[in-house]
Amino acid sequence: MFPLRDTVRPRTRAYVTWGLIAVSVAAFLLETSLRSRAFDAVVLTYGLTPASLSLSDPAGWLTLLTSIFLHGSWLHLISNLWTLFIFGDNVEDRLGHSRFLGFYLLSGVVAGLAHSLLSPASTLPTIGASGAIAGVLGAYFVLFPSARVLTFIPVIILPWLVEIPAFVYLGLWFLMQVSSGLLDFGAAGAFSGIAWWAHIGGFAFGALTALRFLRPVRRAPPPPDGGFLPLSGWGGPTQ
Repeated sequence: MFPLRDTVRPRTRAYVTWGLIAVSVAAFLLETSLRSRAFDAVVLTYGLTPASLSLSDPAGWLTLLTSIFLHGSWLHLISNLWTLFIFGDNVEDRLGHSRFLGFYLLSGVVAGLAHSLLSPASTLPTIGASGAIAGVLGAYFVLFPSARVLTFIPVIILPWLVEIPAFVYLGLWFLMQVSSGLLDFGAAGAFSGIAWWAHIGGFAFGALTALRFLRPVRRAPPPPDGGFLPLSGWGGPTQ
């Protein structure tokens, strides 16, 4: 399944979503400008390596953040950022710009911790925004369950374009991550090269905390004169 668009139109401009996309693209273009050895050095230095996390080396924990903005290929980059483009604007609309930025980064950190806890001995650097984006998907699952997602489903003869309820699409996506994670359990993604538990941890974090990140609702000030409101077309008070 590949999402093409959703049916919810945001009320505000997704400045943070577009900013995150721009930073990720800029970081990848910088990566591609490096020679092979330099590229490998960047991944080793700024990618998340669970076995390298240590209380005696606080700087190593920064890779929980830096790894979010690195990608290994154009396909890796585009697939992640396309998903963020589709689902991020609506979540940002509900959370507000600053809250969404904090939520996104915290989702990425929690996703990295989940991967590290399940594969603590892994020496394989992990990079990519998928854990943070999984948090966005978890929030979308809670905030927009009745939305619909236009989905491309490849079939051998004729591809399908079908609108799927968001809670079904994202629920199936999450179940796929769990089943793949169980198959790869403890192998640090050795079979697939994908940190499934980062996806699972990010999604669970997003679903469980999305409502706490909602921006406060602005309540209208109380009417004057002890709660009496003017009735349209008549000057006297009404209760």
